Amino acid sequence: MAPPPRRNPPQNPARRKQGEEPWLAASLRPANFLPGLAIGFLLGLLIDLSSSWRPKSSPAPAPAAAPARGSSSKRASGGSFGSGGEELKMVLVVRQDLKMGAGKIASQCAHAATGLYAELMSSNRGLLRQWEQLGQAKIVLTCKNQQEMNRLKETAAHRGIPTFIVADAGRTQVLAGSKTVLAIGPGRKADIDSVTGKLRLL
Repeated sequence: MAPPPRRNPPQNPARRKQGEEPWLAASLRPANFLPGLAIGFLLGLLIDLSSSWRPKSSPAPAPAAAPARGSSSKRASGGSFGSGGEELKMVLVVRQDLKMGAGKIASQCAHAATGLYAELMSSNRGLLRQWEQLGQAKIVLTCKNQQEMNRLKETAAHRGIPTFIVADAGRTQVLAGSKTVLAIGPGRKADIDSVTGKLRLL
């Protein structure tokens, strides 16, 4: 008669075969960890993008706090710009009377564009996505003085076009608090031109 089969006693986790790594150490090796990290990042990005592509019934309410670098006026109506494949653009209006140098103008235009972009990220992402898909057109124009800039801002706000005015910190060339650049848009080309069509290119 054959002897009964012997069962192997359970192995002590502390006594592993030589060369066998613990599961945590194996999963944290760069060859295993980096692909997992990349896949997780891409999945998170896809989920974020898919949620921002959904049409919104109305934009989120504007925050009560004023921005640190400038002031803005956001789109009030719930309709969308650029429907039907219309061209969208942003206009940056620079004051001539301040006589800023080229580098100063460039930095102030960057403040205006990024300031308005940051506000629209929280209030109207759909408009930003449409503008990005159409190439993010930006035009730089000039106005004579603060009074003309104020009129342009009021006209744009009345038509529901987002705006942002940069108030300079006063470290170089202009006095602190000077309103240097007005960003208008992004919006439909026809709407923007109805506000800024008579201004000259910088």
